[in-house]
Amino acid sequence: MDCDALLKALICAAKAAFGANLTGIYLHGSLAMGCFNPKKSDIDLLVVVENLPSEESRLAFLSALLMLEQNAPAKGIELSVLEKRACKPFRHPCPYVFHFSPIHLPAIQADPAAYVRSMMGTDRDLAAHCMVLHQYGKALYGPPVPEVFGPVAEADYRDSICFDVITALEEIDWEPVSVILNLCRTLAFFRQGLCLSKAQGGQWALEHLPKMYHSPIREALACYDAGQDMTPVPLARSFARYALEEMDIFQM
Repeated sequence: MDCDALLKALICAAKAAFGANLTGIYLHGSLAMGCFNPKKSDIDLLVVVENLPSEESRLAFLSALLMLEQNAPAKGIELSVLEKRACKPFRHPCPYVFHFSPIHLPAIQADPAAYVRSMMGTDRDLAAHCMVLHQYGKALYGPPVPEVFGPVAEADYRDSICFDVITALEEIDWEPVSVILNLCRTLAFFRQGLCLSKAQGGQWALEHLPKMYHSPIREALACYDAGQDMTPVPLARSFARYALEEMDIFQM
């Protein structure tokens, strides 16, 4: 199933599960930013509801997502369901009332009802998602983005993206492409206030960061573009340490 067909099916599933409680469905991430790679990217969505959905409706939506996930790109679908009141004015860390990601499939398969009940809380990542949504996102269903989502404060966005990369040294060996490019785009914000995709962040880094780190950045970009894995190299770890020191976020 191609992405357009998948998104149309997801809209139908959300309407069926949430009914009149559904406010809108919003696309963010690489597919919205024009750098989607079916081998390396997931489909990122935010679903907004008027009020807390019943457990029954969340289970129905989860069941539909499990079916759609079978025809999704390699990294699958990742989405959060938010109550409208949490979106405008935007609250950080933002509360969510449901979350779905392929990494949770074992828990879902073990006990779907328990999973649904547990997937409520706050998520610091949502500030970054909503900032991207404002700059690049698309309303797939419902009102335009500015009508539903309030602006994200710069301090909240900074906290969110720093939280995302603070474990870079722990993750660089098993996911070097994503870690390197995430560090690049985070540095772009720290230095120039730019909100970039992974691919844009890598290109920015080649123009603004020391040449000694260009080799792993170029390799990460090439692997990202080709949908291939990257063999970890010592210079990648050195770059991660450099980036974290530049941002002074070792001790967040």
